[in-house]
Amino acid sequence: MKIILVKKILKDGSPCKKCGDVLQKLEESGHMAKIDEVVVADERDPASAGIQLAKQYNVDRAPFFIVENDGETPQIYTVYMKFLKEVLEQKTDESEELKEIMKDNQDLDFL
Repeated sequence: MKIILVKKILKDGSPCKKCGDVLQKLEESGHMAKIDEVVVADERDPASAGIQLAKQYNVDRAPFFIVENDGETPQIYTVYMKFLKEVLEQKTDESEELKEIMKDNQDLDFL
């Protein structure tokens, strides 16, 4: 398995806040060691590797994870808690996962 983390640099050159939060969580939990490659999607450079990966996989948010397994279609994760639960096999709190989804999709609402 190969795991690629794509993080974003904003047009003003500053790092994406959410990307920083996810990187910090990965470092604190020791999971950063499981990330094989970190690629930057630089909004100032449309040819940057991360921008190209976002286009290739039709992803419009950062950070995101690409999980490659031999002979399988790569899996894309845009929700950190789901990635943590499904790939790193860590027990997650469903309410935390829902909060992250709601934060990323402000047009959604609970029924």
